[in-house]
Amino acid sequence: MKDRLRVAMDAARRAGALILEFYEGDYDVRDKNLSGPDGASGAKSLRDADYDPVTSADRAADDGLRHDLRQAFPEYGWLSEETVDDAIRLQQETVWIVDPIDGTKEFLTGIPEFVVSIALVTDGVPVLGVIYNPSRDELYGAVRGGGTFLNGKRVFCTGTACLAEATLVVSRSEDARGEIDPLREHLKEVRPVGSVAYKLAVVAAGAADLNVSVQPKNEWDVCAGDLLVREAGGHMVDLEGEVRRYNQADPLIRGGLAAGNQPLADASVDLIHRVCR
Repeated sequence: MKDRLRVAMDAARRAGALILEFYEGDYDVRDKNLSGPDGASGAKSLRDADYDPVTSADRAADDGLRHDLRQAFPEYGWLSEETVDDAIRLQQETVWIVDPIDGTKEFLTGIPEFVVSIALVTDGVPVLGVIYNPSRDELYGAVRGGGTFLNGKRVFCTGTACLAEATLVVSRSEDARGEIDPLREHLKEVRPVGSVAYKLAVVAAGAADLNVSVQPKNEWDVCAGDLLVREAGGHMVDLEGEVRRYNQADPLIRGGLAAGNQPLADASVDLIHRVCR
């Protein structure tokens, strides 16, 4: 597995360097949810629930990752946010699950909380996860059974025991829409952070106690972060308390997620059912 981790880390760094070239220069942007020829977003806000931007940086990073990872391991399947899905992946035991830029809205607004996310899944279980924040040069990596590392140093989820003492990192969009408001009085702090994958990495590294989302996510958003959290001693479940098996025909994970050490993650699921639903 070490050779796969090295390839994934190198690919993430190359993609990150490419993204930074766009970040500091010019790129085009369109809304995936608009069918017009240019995908122009009109007057929509970045935090509108149905605004789903994609940039030329996303597409270039996707091309680079696909080249690097599939050239090294052509026998593995491929699922990426920016690649047209191919059902052949469902017949393959091992699959790359990739988001070339998770946190495109942060990329667009100059907030350094966007990442490259790479996971490798075998029989539905993540066995490798890499998340790279190029703007902060933070490289998170994990293999199943081997622990989680940030820039080569072993990291762990916090041991915070109760919600009242916990710092929760949440989506800026969910926060802006007031969807997290019912949770605030039950927590020590609620802190908006960009990118789903990055929030999971932050929790895995012990820089926050908990990540909760009440909105659906996709496999490419969370797969690498799921493994990082688990290998850091934590736990990630959907809001029904179920552990995700990946490379499903439908990559959408309905209803959100909770991640942190197991007591906090389980307590947050219970809390959401009490105060948000």
